[in-house]
Amino acid sequence: QVQLVESGGGLVQAGGSLRLSCAASGRTDSINTMGWFRQAPGKDREFVAAIGWNTAYTLYGDSVKGRFTISQDNAKDTVFLQMNSPKPEDTAVYYCAVSRSRVRLSDRPTSYEFWGQGTQVTVSS
Repeated sequence: QVQLVESGGGLVQAGGSLRLSCAASGRTDSINTMGWFRQAPGKDREFVAAIGWNTAYTLYGDSVKGRFTISQDNAKDTVFLQMNSPKPEDTAVYYCAVSRSRVRLSDRPTSYEFWGQGTQVTVSS
């Protein structure tokens, strides 16, 4: 089992910046990929970014490419999402997730087995 706790959400102005953190605990040695997803009211869960835990390879959703950056601190079992130039349409609950699968980085929620509780991000115009 892997437990995940997100932090860093809140209210940010469009064009500003915000950094989300996700701390993992438990069987962190089993982590292969950590990802960020988001879900706005009335919408499906959307892929944001993923990072290979041992490779540091990254994958981004089209809507955040060039604005958001995913990174990790393996020593602290923590993954970050740096949100630069956020837009009102980035408003959502952001979730951290873990995949233990050895396949390549995935943008599908069904590939991830463990999820955090989520943190609300609200971008004002």
